[in-house]
Amino acid sequence: MKRRKLTVFLAVLAVLIAIAAAVLLRKTAPPEPVRLLPEAQAYLYIDLKPLQTAGLLDKTPPVQVDADYDQFVKETGFEFERDLREAAIAVHMPTATSVPDPRHPSENRYSEVVAAHFDAQRVAAYLKKLSPNIEEYRGRDIYDIPREDRTVRVCVLAPDLVAVSNTNDASVIHGIIDRYHKLAYPFGGPSLIREHYRKLPFGTLAWAIAEIGPGSNQNTAVTLPGGFNLFFPPDTILLSSIRYLTSIDLRFQALTSSDQGARRITDQLNAFLGVFHMLETQASGGDPDMNAFFDSIKVQQDDKKTELTASLPKGFLKKLLTEPPPEIQPPAPAPEPEKPQPKKHKRHR
Repeated sequence: MKRRKLTVFLAVLAVLIAIAAAVLLRKTAPPEPVRLLPEAQAYLYIDLKPLQTAGLLDKTPPVQVDADYDQFVKETGFEFERDLREAAIAVHMPTATSVPDPRHPSENRYSEVVAAHFDAQRVAAYLKKLSPNIEEYRGRDIYDIPREDRTVRVCVLAPDLVAVSNTNDASVIHGIIDRYHKLAYPFGGPSLIREHYRKLPFGTLAWAIAEIGPGSNQNTAVTLPGGFNLFFPPDTILLSSIRYLTSIDLRFQALTSSDQGARRITDQLNAFLGVFHMLETQASGGDPDMNAFFDSIKVQQDDKKTELTASLPKGFLKKLLTEPPPEIQPPAPAPEPEKPQPKKHKRHR
C-alpha cells in the first residue's frame, strides 16, 4: 500500500515538474517562428490564436482588397483574417555589413515566418505559376517571384509553415531553412531576441523588439501616427508588447545608455500624448472607453529606462475590430481678417 502511494506521489511530482519546465521554457524561449528568423535590427511578432478562439476576429469589418490578393484567395483558399495563426517578421535595415541593393540602397527589407492553416499543394501550385525560377535547397523548393523591381523568395517549410524574404541576399532564406532542421533546440534565435525576449510580460500576444541607431553618434527619428517624430539616442533598445487578459495591456519600454537620454524620451512621449489625446477626443466625441484608455496611460522614467503603460477596455477592442476607424478632422482654419476698405474722400466744390 505504501509503495502504491509512493508511486502515485512520484507520478504527480513528475507531472508538476513537467508543467513547471514548460512554463519556464515558454517564459525564456521565443516562439518557434521567431527562432527561425535571421539576424536583423528589429523584430515583430503576433499570435492570433487566442483572439480567434475568443471569436474577436469573426466580425471584422470588410476591407477592400486588390485584384492580386483576390486571385490569391481564389487559387489557394487561404484568407489571412481566418487562417493566419502566427507571424514573425525581421526588419533588415541598411548597415555597413549588409548586402546592398544598388537600386534601393536605403530601403528596409523583410524576412517573415508565418504559421497558418493552408493547403500546401494549392499554395505550391500558385507559387510555381508565379516563379520563373525554382531553387532546391536541402530538399525544399525556394520560389523566386519577381515583385516590382526586386525578388521575393518563398519556401514552404512544412504543411503549416512558410518562410518569405525580399532581401537581396539568397543566403538569408537558406539560413531559415538551416535553422528549421534544428528547430528542436529551444533557446536559439537571433541575438537581439535572446538578450531581450525574457523582458517581455508573460502571456504577450504581440510584441516588437528593435535596436535604434546601433553604433551611431546621432539621434534617430521614429515617425509615429500623425507625422509626430520621436528622437531616440544611439543604441536605444525598444520593447513594445500587447497582452490580452481582463483588458488589453500595452507596454512600451525604451532602454537607453544614460539618464539624460531617458529623460528626453519621457518628455517627448508626454508631448505626443497630449496632442494625440486632443485630436482623438475631437474624433471620438468623448467615448467612455477611449477616455478610460487615456486615463490609464502612465509614463515613468526609472534611471536609464522610460516606460509607458496603458490598459485598453475589451469594449474598445471590439469597436476597433468591428467598426471602421473614425476620421480625425483637422481643426478649422482661422478666418482671414477682413481687409480694410479704402476711405472715400468727399469732393469739395
